[in-house]
Amino acid sequence: MLYYFFRFLENYDIPGAHMWHYISFRALLALMLSLIISAWFGEKFIKWMKKRNITEVQRDPKIDPYGQQKKGVPSFGGIIIFVSIMVPILLFGRMRNIYLILMIVTTIWLGLLGFADDYIKIFKKNKDGLSPKAKLAGQFILGLIVGLTLWASPDAKINQTIVTEHKGETVVAHKSVAEKSTITTIPFFKNHNLDYSKAFEWAGKYKGAAGWVLFVLVTIFVVMALSNGANLNDGMDGMCVGNSAIMGVALGILAYVSSHIEYAAYLNIMYIPGSQELVVFLFAFIGAMIGFLWYNAYPAQIFMGDTGALMIGGIIGVGAVIIHKELLLPILCGVFLVESLSVLLQQGYFKYRKRKGERVRIFRATPLHDNFRRLDSELDPTSRYIFRGWPKRQFHESKITIRFWIVSIILAALTIITLKIR
Repeated sequence: MLYYFFRFLENYDIPGAHMWHYISFRALLALMLSLIISAWFGEKFIKWMKKRNITEVQRDPKIDPYGQQKKGVPSFGGIIIFVSIMVPILLFGRMRNIYLILMIVTTIWLGLLGFADDYIKIFKKNKDGLSPKAKLAGQFILGLIVGLTLWASPDAKINQTIVTEHKGETVVAHKSVAEKSTITTIPFFKNHNLDYSKAFEWAGKYKGAAGWVLFVLVTIFVVMALSNGANLNDGMDGMCVGNSAIMGVALGILAYVSSHIEYAAYLNIMYIPGSQELVVFLFAFIGAMIGFLWYNAYPAQIFMGDTGALMIGGIIGVGAVIIHKELLLPILCGVFLVESLSVLLQQGYFKYRKRKGERVRIFRATPLHDNFRRLDSELDPTSRYIFRGWPKRQFHESKITIRFWIVSIILAALTIITLKIR
């Protein structure tokens, strides 16, 4: 909104109006405003929630003997994150940009999906919340919308790289004309991109359409995997929001270099016109994460609930798909991946052994972060645990959270480094 206002003022030579053309200027404004909103609105929102006793018991003190039972702590904190992202974007973003529109749709869609789950849990007193099928259906539909939009929109185009040799040196340039493409970046491989349509050479003239179908399916998988991965990671004070802020920084860097034709050429990656608006969005996202951490750090004054967790994962996933860096997500979101795998392995292996009449689990508790705060003495005596003695002692949840942050920082750095280690 303000972008178009100052663009209009520029016609009258108003001093400073030209600053709104700079992505760095608008992105930093979005970061600062999202921090201010989350700090101010967060305090008001927490007081309002406590006054109306809209709270939930988050965990059993037997699992967290270091901390107190968290009664009286409000949920629905994802509303703070939502407002802190949307207000700066509506003020500083170019609302006609297709990528920004997709990010806004993602934020609203998954925010409402998570809100429905939290509402059922707290107001309907149903601890199961929204059914897993309903959640997956909502995530599936969003992934389908994003994938089909990137397929059909004439604005979603890229400039592919052209690599030539000149006097023994590699020269990287970009095609002068942007075009629709199903290619994506492969980590660690120089001068190689994965083209989804290449897997369908046998389809002849239909290989392009088949490639886009695969791209849409990948988009759906990414949205569902990241949204649920973030939700599983949201089990300790500050855990998910801290990890997400770190991932947001790395994704913001990737979006910036993808939107800058000179940096894209230097790093030998595709140039994506229009993706600079994603930088503004991600800076607002980072500010919202850091601001929310002010209240969500141990001991938490508010929980984000599914309203925030589902939304956060979806934002990261859709952002990566837009800049064609979805194959970097297993590295960047390694914490979410490991948390999800630990749950799948635990449940799958237990069901498999139960059919044989045995009660065997792999970890002491899942998601994986819970494994580090549960003692052997607290385990089910009727079950056998493969990693019963690991770790040998229990850790305070704040220590576990910070160590997970450190792992996320390492993975984020590795993700950026992959652009040079190829």
